[in-house]
Amino acid sequence: MPTHPLWRPYEQPDDDAIQAARVELNDPSRWKKPVVVSEYDPAWPVAFNKVADKVSAILGPRAAVIEHVGSTSVSELAAKPVIDVDLLVADSADEASYLPQLESGGFTLVIREPEWEEHRALKLQEPNTNLHVFSTDAIEPQRHVMFRNWLRTHPADRDAYASLKKKLAADGFEDVMHYNNAKAALIYDIYESIFIADPRHPHTPQAR
Repeated sequence: MPTHPLWRPYEQPDDDAIQAARVELNDPSRWKKPVVVSEYDPAWPVAFNKVADKVSAILGPRAAVIEHVGSTSVSELAAKPVIDVDLLVADSADEASYLPQLESGGFTLVIREPEWEEHRALKLQEPNTNLHVFSTDAIEPQRHVMFRNWLRTHPADRDAYASLKKKLAADGFEDVMHYNNAKAALIYDIYESIFIADPRHPHTPQAR
C-alpha cells in the first residue's frame, strides 16, 4: 500500500502536550484570547514581505528559506489576522545560531517542540506574526507549501476551509490550539486529496 512521503497520521495534541510545548511567559493569560477570523486582507502579503525583510536583515545567509504559509498566504481565504512564516535554518535545534539575534530584533520564543522536527515558534507583535523555525530537511514546511498551493488553486476546498474557520470562531474558541484541533479533520482530508493528486508519488487513501 503506497504512502505519500509527506503523509502524517491523523492526530490531535492533548492539553498536556500543548502545555509542554509552550514556553512559560510572565502572563499565562496570553494563551487565552478569543479566536478572531477575518475576511482576506490584501495587506497580508505586504506584511509578510516586511517580516521577511526583517528576518533576512537579522540572520543574513543563515535564513535559508523564508516562506509565507498559512491562511494569510492564500488569496480570498478568511484567516486569523496573524502572518504565518516558515523560517528554515541549518539546524533549528541549535538555538544559539539564530534565537538571540531574533530576540534582539523583537521576536519572542513562545513554543519549543524538540520531538516535532525541532520546531520552534516565535512571536512578533508588529506586524502580528508567528515565525515557525525548522531545519532545512524538515517535512512539515514542505507540507505547508503543498497545502498553501492547493488552496490557491482549489476554490472549493478553500471555501470549505473558510466556512469551518468562521464557524469555529463564532463558537467562541479562546485557545488557538483547541481551535486548531477542531480544524484537524478537514485539514487531514484536504491533505489526502493533495497526496492522491500528486503525480510524483502514488498514495493509497488513509482513513482518519
